[in-house]
Amino acid sequence: MQAQPGEGVLQARKGSTLAALLAQQAPTERVEDLLIVFAALQTAVKKIAHLLSRAGIEDLFGEAEAAAGSADRDKAKKLDIVANEVMKIALEGTGRVSLMASEEDDDPVTVQSACQRSGNSYVAVFDPLDGSRNIDASIPTGTIFGLYNSDKCGDPSDALQPGNKVIAAAFALYSSATMLVVSWGSGVHGFTLDTTLGDFVLTHPNIKIPHRGQIYSVNDARYFDWPEGLRRYIDDIRQGKGQNPKQYSARYICSLVADFHRTLLYGGVAMNPRSHLRLIYEANPLGFLAEQAGGMASDGKRRILDIQPEKLHQRLPLFLGSPDDIMELESYGDVQQIHNPGYTV
Repeated sequence: MQAQPGEGVLQARKGSTLAALLAQQAPTERVEDLLIVFAALQTAVKKIAHLLSRAGIEDLFGEAEAAAGSADRDKAKKLDIVANEVMKIALEGTGRVSLMASEEDDDPVTVQSACQRSGNSYVAVFDPLDGSRNIDASIPTGTIFGLYNSDKCGDPSDALQPGNKVIAAAFALYSSATMLVVSWGSGVHGFTLDTTLGDFVLTHPNIKIPHRGQIYSVNDARYFDWPEGLRRYIDDIRQGKGQNPKQYSARYICSLVADFHRTLLYGGVAMNPRSHLRLIYEANPLGFLAEQAGGMASDGKRRILDIQPEKLHQRLPLFLGSPDDIMELESYGDVQQIHNPGYTV
């Protein structure tokens, strides 16, 4: 049985390592495998953090050579490609991940060696470097990660599981500090990379999103393209005319991980009303973390984790945040921006 948010709080002591807390809290039958997978994730995150800190020095700014974009995938930056390889090498080396699905790959990648061993194998989904559009300006970026049990070892369709089957998720935030925020079904815990030790130590145990916040995160330069319901919602909360009598403030970084991390700590709502963000490797892992922290994840009409994916790079509107704020937003009815004129950045 999956643990409920907040279980295991007594074991969550500041200064604990991620491995120590996972060993205490994870389901007994999965501990060894999860320890190996999360050790690989930590190694990859540390490597990506190092690369980001030297991006200007190592000439890693800008688009990758022959960067190709499509309706499903954005043009890749140099660091997108490098971070993707770092993640794949680390996860393949665990021997536990039989399928990897990334924003930077057209199709899922099968790891035959994991299918040949006995025992559990997993599907790992990830956005190796979220917010990469901001890299050249040294604005915070992140890595998003989700983990599923493998039902059909190595079969690409295994990546199309709904978010309610996620067993663990995490995001890394590369900012003034490197943080790794994780959940394996026992609440949400934040770890900070101690560069003197080279290890992630617990600094934010048992994160609980406030029931309501006073901040919204959205690109409201697109206000005049929004549907009427979303405009009314934003107008009301700006003026203190919503359910919360306080006036809301806007805080928008245009880096999903950074905007979500702030929302997780302070409450409110982080959103993109367009069908822009990817269900499998962005919305589902972050939706799992939001719910484990007591929050909500919605596409404006329905729970994110209940949506059955139809294709790997499927896009949708995404609203993450405090439960009272998300429910109020949904009550306005018309909040998804179906009309997308296309924006040049």
